[in-house]
This record gives sequence, C-alpha cells and structure tokens, in this order.
Amino acid sequence: MYIVGIGTIVNVLAVVAGSLLDLFCKKIINDKLREGVMSALGLAVFTIGLSGVVTNSITVSENALSSQFTLLMILSIAIGSLIGTLIDIEKRLDDLGNFFQRKFTKNETGSTFAQGFVSASLLFCVGSMAIVGSLNDGISHDPNILYAKSILDGIMAIVFASTLGVGTMMSCLTLVVYQGSITLCASLVAPYLTDAVIAQMGFIGNILIMAIGFNFVYKPKFKVGNMLPAVFIPFIYYLFQALFA
Repeated sequence: MYIVGIGTIVNVLAVVAGSLLDLFCKKIINDKLREGVMSALGLAVFTIGLSGVVTNSITVSENALSSQFTLLMILSIAIGSLIGTLIDIEKRLDDLGNFFQRKFTKNETGSTFAQGFVSASLLFCVGSMAIVGSLNDGISHDPNILYAKSILDGIMAIVFASTLGVGTMMSCLTLVVYQGSITLCASLVAPYLTDAVIAQMGFIGNILIMAIGFNFVYKPKFKVGNMLPAVFIPFIYYLFQALFA
C-alpha cells in the first residue's frame, strides 16, 4: 500500500541516521581535519550544483551546445531574492537555528549548531532532486528519486554532522515542511507542471546549491535563504501565462 509522502519520510530517516553517526565521527575529527573537510565539502557541494545546472540548462543541437532559460533565470533570481530579502528568510532560519541551539546546547560558546541547521536545511531542500522527487511522489506515487536523494543526503549528513554538529539533524524539520508541502500540493498544480517548468525550477535550485558551496570556502557569504523564492518564480510565471494567455 502506498503511503503519501513515503519518499520524504525515508529521506528524513536517512538524514537522522547519518547525523547520529556524528557521535562517532566527531571523536576522530580534530580542528585541523575539520577545516580540511569543510573546504572539501564546499567543493563537493559546488560540483553537485554545477552538475545540476549543466543538466537543466545546456542542450545539444546540431552538434553544438546552447543554453536555455537564461533570461527567466536572471529574472527569477532577482525577483526571488527581492521577495526573500523583504521577508528576510535567512534571518528567520538563523533565528530558528539559534532557538534550537539554546534549547539543545545550552548556548555553548563557539557552537556551530545554528550554522549546521541552516546550511543543511538549504542543501537538502533547494536542489532539483528535492523538487522533482517530491512532485513525482505526489503526482505519480513514485518515490524513487527521493530514495536516491536519501542515500546522498545521508552521506552528506554524516560529513555535516561531524563538522557542524547536531544542528544538521534538526534540519530534518525543514525537510519535512518543504518536501512534504510540495508532495501534498503536487496533485493540485500538476496540470501546470510542464517539463520546461520543472527543468527551470531545478536549474535555479542548483544555482543556489553552487552558492552554498561557495559559502563554505569564501566570504562574503551569499544569503541563499533569501534566494529561496527564486525557485518558484518559473512556476508562477507559467501559471499566470496559462491563466491569462
């Protein structure tokens, strides 16, 4: 029997399981190793995002490469960032992470709880696999993409938790709300979710993943949380186009 949202449930369990391994990994990773791992993690995350960007935006026609969706991508990131900055999503995520930090770590000096919560929440939620997988789970009752994502997220959770702490595990709450909402609403918006819309949402999501990778290595940081609304601008654009064309 199919369980609604089973893909997200498995994804959450994978993140929790990977994070719990922090209890072991944390003991063998000192500050020097942690710094090296964080730099390597930034490179890995950037590469994951770059791969998704190429997949969703580059086409091959007549033995030549060409890009697509560039103009809408620029508009989506600009408008989405404006909306996110007005709402100040980044600060709200930080505040939520700090709230959990006070509850679970007694506000320890130098704690990376909030950073782990925010970074892991963004990484697990903004990619194309999160969007497409949740849509497939809700529309076709096919959670296989989310199953594959669960394996990747579980591995990333191990590394995140060993370097950024238990805040990584609390990101599963964000994962439940984000992917669960997309899955539950998928059947309602299915008529408007063309392949082009899904590809563009994935394209922008993977650009945000690249920004997360940069944030692990360079400063000043991109406020990726404030860019989150950009992922949904292509859907809103095509929705208005379908309703008013």
